[in-house]
Amino acid sequence: MNGSGAMNGALDGAVVAVAGAAGPAGRAALLRLAEAGATVVGADADATRLAEAVDAARYAHGGATVTGDTVDLLDLAATRAWADKTEKEFGRIDGLVHLVGGWRGSASFAETDLADWDVLEKLLIRTVQHTSLAFHDGLLRSDRGRYVLVSAAGAAKPTAGNAAYVAAKAAAEAWTLALGDAFRKAGGEEGPRAAAAILVIKALVHDAMRAERPNAKFAGFTDVTDLAEAIVGVWDRPAREVNGNRLWLTPEP
Repeated sequence: MNGSGAMNGALDGAVVAVAGAAGPAGRAALLRLAEAGATVVGADADATRLAEAVDAARYAHGGATVTGDTVDLLDLAATRAWADKTEKEFGRIDGLVHLVGGWRGSASFAETDLADWDVLEKLLIRTVQHTSLAFHDGLLRSDRGRYVLVSAAGAAKPTAGNAAYVAAKAAAEAWTLALGDAFRKAGGEEGPRAAAAILVIKALVHDAMRAERPNAKFAGFTDVTDLAEAIVGVWDRPAREVNGNRLWLTPEP
């Protein structure tokens, strides 16, 4: 049994791609997925930070296969090429964890800058569209395919100064739920073999943030290591249980 401790190692031998692997959440996910027995393929637009994240995961888990590809996820053809290359190289693809993030906000609704929407639409929606379309067929071919989106509680309860951000998150959720419906339909009467799930947080926190703001409470925030644990947990549950569902890591608003 591996570190995930459930379903006799649900990720043993699995191949999982992580989009946005170079950030703090991506680094934590690479580490935890490798620990759980998966071959992990990270992608990011920042080649230097991606290499550091991959090296850290390899160092922490000497027997694990962790690789990195510099991919422009705003380019559908490049994203499809990454998905095809991953499945061809490793013989299967069992997951796509979407950790591409970004935030823009304003002091009030009236002060919303629509240039923020232009940025967030690309980061939070377009990358979800591209990864889901690129990995859809491969995940259906898997016996444990999972598409995991990380979203924000604010999408369910928008606030005035976060209009662009929460609208983008809500759109990404709707797109992911549509993917879940596709998986449901493909499974027929037997139920889905693959699943699209949404992990909902208030916000993320990591050690560097705590070091920068030692007096901050970060109330209700999810630590990136806890998020990584929840990501692994999506494979520990049957596809029909998580497909098309929001899995809350913070109290529902």
